[in-house]
Amino acid sequence: MLSIQDVIDPVLVERVSEATVLGLDIGSRAAKGVLLHDGEAFVAKVWTGVNMQVTADELLADLLGLANLSEADIDYAVGTGYGRVALRFDNIPSEIITEIACHAMGAHFLNAATRTIVDIGGQDSKAIQVDPDTGKVAKFIMNDKCAAGTGRFLEKAAALLDYTVKEVGPASLEASSHPQISSQCTVFAESEIISLRARGVPRQDIAAGIHFASARRVRNLVSKVPLQEDLVFTGGVSNNAGMKHALEVLIGFPIKPTRIDAIYAGALGAAIYAQQFLTERRRTLARQTSTGCDVSDVTARIALAEARFVARTDVKKAAYLCNYTPVELLGASGAAFIRLLKCGSSEDVSRGERITKSVFCDFTKAVLGQFETKTPVNEAVDQVFTFYTCDAMRATSQAIDNFYRPARGYIVPRNADREGSRAFFRSEILSFRGDLEQLTGREIHDEDVQAQIGLFNRVRAIVRDISALRKRRNPPLDGRAFLEIARAAATLEAEELIPLLEEVRERLTRVPDQGARRLRLMMCGGIIADGDRKILDLVEDEIGAAIVVEDHCTGLSPFYQDTNAAGDPWRALAEAYLDRAPCARQVPLDRRVEFAVNLAREYDVDGVLFTYLKFCPCYGLTKGKFLNAFQEAGFPVLELANDYSQGDDGQIKTRLEAFVEVLTEKAEA
Repeated sequence: MLSIQDVIDPVLVERVSEATVLGLDIGSRAAKGVLLHDGEAFVAKVWTGVNMQVTADELLADLLGLANLSEADIDYAVGTGYGRVALRFDNIPSEIITEIACHAMGAHFLNAATRTIVDIGGQDSKAIQVDPDTGKVAKFIMNDKCAAGTGRFLEKAAALLDYTVKEVGPASLEASSHPQISSQCTVFAESEIISLRARGVPRQDIAAGIHFASARRVRNLVSKVPLQEDLVFTGGVSNNAGMKHALEVLIGFPIKPTRIDAIYAGALGAAIYAQQFLTERRRTLARQTSTGCDVSDVTARIALAEARFVARTDVKKAAYLCNYTPVELLGASGAAFIRLLKCGSSEDVSRGERITKSVFCDFTKAVLGQFETKTPVNEAVDQVFTFYTCDAMRATSQAIDNFYRPARGYIVPRNADREGSRAFFRSEILSFRGDLEQLTGREIHDEDVQAQIGLFNRVRAIVRDISALRKRRNPPLDGRAFLEIARAAATLEAEELIPLLEEVRERLTRVPDQGARRLRLMMCGGIIADGDRKILDLVEDEIGAAIVVEDHCTGLSPFYQDTNAAGDPWRALAEAYLDRAPCARQVPLDRRVEFAVNLAREYDVDGVLFTYLKFCPCYGLTKGKFLNAFQEAGFPVLELANDYSQGDDGQIKTRLEAFVEVLTEKAEA
């Protein structure tokens, strides 16, 4: 038991009410709790078990015993941390909130001047910039790439040195030197430790090297926030004296002390939020589960079209990979055609990786894997065509041609501004025409292409109309529904698609624009394949924000510009596809970045999710330009690199929740 006056910064003591509130921080390794009651603070810690609710119940029982209270005495509770989503308290009004927000608020109340937080837990590390006036998160970044530097890594390193985790930090302070541990990977770092021991380097020196290597990773992380004085160190690793020393040496100024053990910062912040929620009842933008619109008829027509594609034997069947492929020409060829767009299962990705390089993105691996596993659509294809932009897509086309089906790739000039590029691209489109004629045995005439240009311009106009309904205060369709509409455009023939989309447009237009304004987000970046709905589901179902526009090749971007229906159709196609919102591979990149920022303004978004597949050569390498442009234009942006596995779902959800919390606080300010 501690007096609140001994725990809270004197500047903020008056902001702590007399309410009895509970904060529980269920971390990956340990669970911490803070109970504020009658001017006193009670703290407790237990090890996190397999069942998060059982761990929380055990922690709650300890706190109630310390305070001599019952559950009925608690006015409000907030859960945070790794296990927060599993928490349920039937007898206590409660809420869950991200550990990022709670650590910021807790550190603020421990030291009101806090501007930067380093939080190192059992499985990840975070750098958080704090508004010293409010304790709210101004900016944050997480290390979700590797466990190196986390509590789990230090435990394993300590064991390799025959230390306990409590001994390894103090031991490092006795070192006469700290050898370079250069590896950025936990597995390879372990190999370096073993090698150093074999060479006779003293254990304490190796321990120092481990802590400085970990601290360098954390320093690099926190420098992006940016790094400011009045820094507080929280999380389980904050008790490690060796890590604290290494951080202070590398950042060049001392870490601020706290009035209680900083491992309780998250739980204290949760308790402070519980107090605020009790008194304010949480004013926010409407964050509600997405109702969306019913586009099940569109989804059903897509499934029917795919089945029809597989079953047809009367025509040749073509597939394409990249959005630069002129669909007007496919429509004029008489072939049945479809875009290979499925994200694939983990088995597909694994099978595809046997053929291509492991450093290619999961989409390219999935495309190859679905040929390898003989999925019905892929098995039905006679030939694959693609106008490629990235080297990985070119290699994928070549692999298809080598192992599965005839495939032909065409070059998209990188610089669309040059007259020579347009002439060259026209010649590539004419080569595409010749290859389609060879496949189908049917000549493609200018007037056939012009007719298809007119049809697909109608498709694009209707899709733009549907998307524009998302500019409403309360859009009648969510992001997933729009992606189904865009997917239909890549699957159905234009003659079938147009009446279907016209009916959808009319149906959505009749939906009244009413209700509270929801938090509006834009998705920008790389491909969101069919079935890759992880981020959309988290945003629209669990977090309650709305995706109102996309700037990626399976969203709104491809429908933004029409093709000139008059004159030379081959020149018209070359210009239309080169002038559309370009891929990030194209130059000048500023043209694509400017398009993305203008789209964010047009749809009045509150923030941007910049998403791309890991190892993406187009968007992973150019992300800095996009992030800086959005921030300079006043749009907060969150970078999310993901893949088709489920292993990073928890970290992605935490980052999304924290980002939305920051946007909500900004909107209310």
